[in-house]
Amino acid sequence: MSGDENTAEIPQSKGKGGIIKIALAGLVLLGVGAGGAYGAFAAGLIGGSQDAGPDLPGFVRKGESDPYPLPTDGKDSGFVVIHGEGGSEYRTAYYGFADSFTSNLADTPALIQVDIAVSTRRDGRVLMWVKGHELAIRSAILAELAQTPEDAVYDGRGRRELADRLTKAINAVLERNEGFGGIDAVHFKGFLVQ
Repeated sequence: MSGDENTAEIPQSKGKGGIIKIALAGLVLLGVGAGGAYGAFAAGLIGGSQDAGPDLPGFVRKGESDPYPLPTDGKDSGFVVIHGEGGSEYRTAYYGFADSFTSNLADTPALIQVDIAVSTRRDGRVLMWVKGHELAIRSAILAELAQTPEDAVYDGRGRRELADRLTKAINAVLERNEGFGGIDAVHFKGFLVQ
């Protein structure tokens, strides 16, 4: 009988272990699925429109008026922007910093001087924030320039990487102060290394 008892117990213990493994695998898959759904929702891929909402700057389509237009200096140039029908469905607005940025490059006596503009496809609040936080943004840009090695600014790839780093630095200042970045790109209006 002891031989029969041993054979009877083996299938029961394997059956319980198999059920537990299946249950655990189901819970893991359920957790992964829920995490993926939350990630897609947080990224705006599901459950919402592409516009950010009333509290955050939204995209402005070509031909639409900006709900937060930038203040003008009172002069009407008579210049009207007419957007093309192709390309992005959103208009791009630019802000150019009035003064140049000059800094030493990392580990070298070389200097870099750049004239910069930023662009956004979102409403005018983003560029208002750039203007309002220009002092902090200038400081962040100068810090990024000072960390740039000289050999990184002589080719197109290095300049694109620098522009990407400057975009991230500007957005970090805006996120810290306003809770939202919104700058799509940094553009060099002038670029000089001495």
